[in-house]
Amino acid sequence: MDAGTPADRDSLAVVVLAGGESLRIGGGKPLRTLGGETLLARALTAARSWSDDVAVSVHSEDQLGDLPVPILVDESDVAGPVAGVAAALRHAQGRSKAFLLTIPCDMPFLPTDLVMQLAEAMGDDVAVALASSGGYLHPVCALWRRHALDRLPDYLDSGGRSLKGFAEHVGFTAVAWPSAPIDPFFNINTGDELERAEAMLRGEEN
Repeated sequence: MDAGTPADRDSLAVVVLAGGESLRIGGGKPLRTLGGETLLARALTAARSWSDDVAVSVHSEDQLGDLPVPILVDESDVAGPVAGVAAALRHAQGRSKAFLLTIPCDMPFLPTDLVMQLAEAMGDDVAVALASSGGYLHPVCALWRRHALDRLPDYLDSGGRSLKGFAEHVGFTAVAWPSAPIDPFFNINTGDELERAEAMLRGEEN
């Protein structure tokens, strides 16, 4: 069992996943603005509310330019969406953190009780707790035990690439949040969704 709890800031690393190509919004999604602030800046503010150890995961070093936090680059030998979490878990291990929270850069309304609820569901031995809402899992928004990294090589050897598949491989539990009046895991993939998020901020849409 890992020492400490996710509620202990010293036991938790938080990594913002920002390595997607974001083709549906025309690229550069983390730096798109919402309410006068970039999506990445909003995600970093949320991350810092849970831990002082915050980093950003990207696909390549030049993807976002200079950032005021450590930048984790996807490892070349890990393919698919699991690459960002693999780099994040290695970061947590290197920082001697027992737990890792991953959040995406494109979910601007994350619940403030995210860590508390995921940690409670994780209990003493579950490897990862995933957020869910509206009947959908959100594997990019998850609390991992650092030792899940030990199972990564055999998952990759099996041809696995997806985050959900890796969570199933190590054993997960899910925590559901209500999706009304606003889904806290609403994510932005298109220009229309960015406009909708602006309306949500103004209280013009439920």
